[in-house]
Amino acid sequence: MNVGPILAVDDEPLNLDALRQVLSRDHRLVYARNGQEALAAALAHHPALILLDIQMPDMDGYSTCLALKRNPATAHIPVIFVTSMADVWDEAKGFECGAVDYIVKPITPATTRARVKTHLSLVQASQLEQSYHDAISMLGKAGHYNDNDTGVHIWRMASYARELALAIGWSAEACRDLELAAPMHDTGKIGIPGEILRKPGKLNGEEWEIMKTHTRIGYDILRMSHSPVFEMAAEVALRHHEKWDGSGYPDGLSGEGIPESARIVAIADVFDALMVRRPYKEPWPVERVVAFMREGSGTHFDPRLIDNFLAILPKIMNLKENWDVFEVTHGATEPG
Repeated sequence: MNVGPILAVDDEPLNLDALRQVLSRDHRLVYARNGQEALAAALAHHPALILLDIQMPDMDGYSTCLALKRNPATAHIPVIFVTSMADVWDEAKGFECGAVDYIVKPITPATTRARVKTHLSLVQASQLEQSYHDAISMLGKAGHYNDNDTGVHIWRMASYARELALAIGWSAEACRDLELAAPMHDTGKIGIPGEILRKPGKLNGEEWEIMKTHTRIGYDILRMSHSPVFEMAAEVALRHHEKWDGSGYPDGLSGEGIPESARIVAIADVFDALMVRRPYKEPWPVERVVAFMREGSGTHFDPRLIDNFLAILPKIMNLKENWDVFEVTHGATEPG
């Protein structure tokens, strides 16, 4: 994965040359001789890492680091102080300013290369994580590309699913995975003709059979990855329309034969769909939605999960209020 250059900042040319000799064989470097030049270079070159001297005239390293962290365009760039000031107080102050590490002059090649390698690895890991989240967002949005306007439905219901999973004792990591997996539950709709997805009236028998294939289409797309999130997403895509009493699709699974992830998402998905306005319906009042969910307990929904969901309903409604504010502020888009 490509990353930006390393920005070396020092008012002494000999110190910049020392960094060049140690790092230029393996890394692309750009240079600045003072704090103002460093701020400009960070904006111009988008460095992956900044090696920053502290003792500079006019604008010292601490002030430069603080300025970098105040600017949203540069705040994410890790800063390593490179300085002869080695006492504990200065080190603590450096970390308070936002630095991630500290190298003492005179630099040694082995230490400098090791520190740089470590922090560039973290940068690459962060970029990979961002790409991962971007892929999830795109797949979630793709599933509803030809659907009627659903606003932030997939992100909102994912937050409900996470809250329900937490309430029944899932680990924090598993809850996070479910929140990432849930927005992809309808990925398979990308394979359903738009005229069926956008049909204002009830689907006929042939159209309904086509619609039901979205579960297997989504599964076939998502199962190509062996990461835990995508494995869960494939499971949810395939099984979120199964019903507790076995009357669902695609395979008529029942009870605990349905993966718990899919049982959770089914509740979150239906609850949110009923609570919001759609082109073909007005939002239901919460009392009517709760009555519907209770009525479906033991037939459509897992009774234990319904009981837990209704027990945390105040938290769910608080999430909905937050999402309503987000949708008004940002429009029908995914969170950044």
